[in-house]
Amino acid sequence: MRLVTLHLPEAYDEALEILIDKGLYPNRSEAIRMAVRDLLKSELGNSLLRQKESSALPSL
Repeated sequence: MRLVTLHLPEAYDEALEILIDKGLYPNRSEAIRMAVRDLLKSELGNSLLRQKESSALPSL
């Protein structure tokens, strides 16, 4: 897995903490990974994403 550093508005981070506190995600990293996965599926579509996964992207 690759390490990526990003800057988030404080409100986003606080909202992520609420989701973690509710037990929806185990930690901030997992919540962000799932959000990115969902974004890629939405923008690229499932079939294109599957092609990318098998050739270049890590398994989502």
